[in-house]
Amino acid sequence: MSTTYGVTEPRTNTVPTRRVSGLLKALWGAVQERRKRNKLRTALYDLSDRELKDIGTTRGEIDYVASNRDINPRGIPSAEWVRYLPTVDGQIHPY
Repeated sequence: MSTTYGVTEPRTNTVPTRRVSGLLKALWGAVQERRKRNKLRTALYDLSDRELKDIGTTRGEIDYVASNRDINPRGIPSAEWVRYLPTVDGQIHPY
């Protein structure tokens, strides 16, 4: 009597590599976005009330502007001014 056992292949990881790498990319993107928001928030808080008025915002709108960089708090279509705020090192250029 002869019994033949089938050869089984080793199991691969149950979580596909693509899913993990996609998750890591999304997480890294979220971290980078948060850094940009914090950098912008800091730059805005460093401006005087006069400078904030010149760019069309107030101190009360800083958190909103930092969180919604593509949306103007007053509903005016262009929020281009956000791109030209001083950076942490004092340089003024688009982000």
